[in-house]
Amino acid sequence: MAFDIQELFRRHSQELKRFLRRRGHSAETAADITQDTFLRVLASPPAEVGSNHNPKAYLYQVSRNLSANHQRRESLIQTTDLDDASKIADPTPSAEAVVCSRQCLAQTRQALAELPERTRMAFEMHRLGERTIQEVAAELNLSTGRTWGLIREGYRHLLTRVDDF
Repeated sequence: MAFDIQELFRRHSQELKRFLRRRGHSAETAADITQDTFLRVLASPPAEVGSNHNPKAYLYQVSRNLSANHQRRESLIQTTDLDDASKIADPTPSAEAVVCSRQCLAQTRQALAELPERTRMAFEMHRLGERTIQEVAAELNLSTGRTWGLIREGYRHLLTRVDDF
């Protein structure tokens, strides 16, 4: 003896929503769980479809289980602190990020090697050696304006040669 899911839905969906509302769910959540109940019953109907089967009781049992699962999930979400989540997350970069970084580094090395020696030295001393423009100018025996021009040329060259990841 098969059951008619449309008839069950028509007869019992409003009752199930009220039942779920009394269990503390919002109207939207109750409607969602009701739909999930009928989907679950449709996907896996009860095994013993005989004279003893009570479809209404089965619907209530499925909705009760789905309701309990929903409440468990909600309690986990509410008790999870965002600070705890950052401790759980793996801080190591993904394989894709590592590959991209390596490609960017290789492009940067190549672009630096392409620069004229004085431009490369000025750029590296300022950017990598963390020296001021005045310190670089004194080291290279150049004016600060010319030194800044060399560093700017280095930046421009790197921006054109290194992909933006």
